[in-house]
Amino acid sequence: MLDGYGNQLALVDVAGVERKINIGLLDEGPLEPGSWVLIHMGFALERVDSAGAQRAMSGLKMMGSGEDNDGA
Repeated sequence: MLDGYGNQLALVDVAGVERKINIGLLDEGPLEPGSWVLIHMGFALERVDSAGAQRAMSGLKMMGSGEDNDGA
């Protein structure tokens, strides 16, 4: 979590890129390093395990929006 934002922001790794996301929508306790979350438009929507994260990434890749997409 990032200090000074009311425990609402966290710095996360998204496919090797650090990003600030809002974690205020998560209803469970604080995130720990190594936690997995589903992110949409800068908001963490749901906690998932690594298998759930992999399924989400697979779905994005099938739609052409995964980490391997070069924007072409």
